[in-house]
Amino acid sequence: MNLARLRKKVDRLDGRILNLLNERAKHILVIGRAKSKRGASVYSPDREKEVYRGLTAKNRGPLSNTSLKAIYREIMSGSLSLEKPLKITYLGPPFTFTHRAALKKFGSSVEYVSCNSITDIFVEVERNRADYGVTPIENSIEGAVNHTLDMLADSSLKVCSEIYIGVSHNLLTKEKSLKKIKRIYSIPQVFGQCRLWLESNMPQVELKEVSSTARGAEIASKESGAAAIGSIMAAREYGLNVFAKSIEDVAHNTTRFLVVGRTIPKATKGDKTSLMISVKDKVGALHDMLTPFKKNRINLTKIESRPSKKRPWEYYFFVDMEGHYEDPKVKKALRELKKECLYLKILGSYPKAS
Repeated sequence: MNLARLRKKVDRLDGRILNLLNERAKHILVIGRAKSKRGASVYSPDREKEVYRGLTAKNRGPLSNTSLKAIYREIMSGSLSLEKPLKITYLGPPFTFTHRAALKKFGSSVEYVSCNSITDIFVEVERNRADYGVTPIENSIEGAVNHTLDMLADSSLKVCSEIYIGVSHNLLTKEKSLKKIKRIYSIPQVFGQCRLWLESNMPQVELKEVSSTARGAEIASKESGAAAIGSIMAAREYGLNVFAKSIEDVAHNTTRFLVVGRTIPKATKGDKTSLMISVKDKVGALHDMLTPFKKNRINLTKIESRPSKKRPWEYYFFVDMEGHYEDPKVKKALRELKKECLYLKILGSYPKAS
């Protein structure tokens, strides 16, 4: 095998790929102008899923589907920036898990805006200062993020996509031994997810709550006797050593994030719909709420209750179900559901994460 000859073949292939990418970009510019005339959104989660599905169905390797998706994530990110400079809000500062989720969804060619709170994520999009927002909605260990549920209840924004991120927590510090660590910074949810490790290894250390895991890493980088629980990305950014890896109590720790925007995407062959429901105060009200879903053979993937904050002991139910709100059987179920509800709000219909 002649290495130089093989590299020349790769160089020629790279040239062909480059020309094809630029030819693709020219078509994207035409599509962007057509969308602009129609007032359509630049980002189309339904089209995104269609592209991924088509590519993975045709892929025969040796590239894995995961690698292929990562490559096309950046290709589509560059395409989005050609159509319009997109601005994405997320729960910051940079290098939080929400930042990582936003990068996974939108790639590196769009503009990111760090927000101090979940409320700010929604406000920036509502006031047209950003195009989309990325916010955590639930963790496989700690459950729902109530602040996001409350914002969905009050906001006019729609859920248009979802992202799942595998979460691995690491002890980050500049110290050389555990004995020198007096304080650990992180967010309450992370302390809860690492409870057993902390109790076994550092029972006397003070746990100090901060606004984000990245903020904890930043503080730990400046204080002696300090550590943080956060991501590898945060360790690299703030010059910290990864003292202990994967200290979470449950190995398969996953956080789900939502993308919120102003429009609902078109139906695909695999969607979810999120609802907020208030039921009548009567015997069997919850049973009556669930009956239309069973009758129309619709699978519910999540039910969460939250106080309505209007009257004591009055609750909203947040429901995720399979299917798009424009699907005939979903439409039928929602019509039947309305008869049993005081209030029904469609929070969004969007492609299921794959």
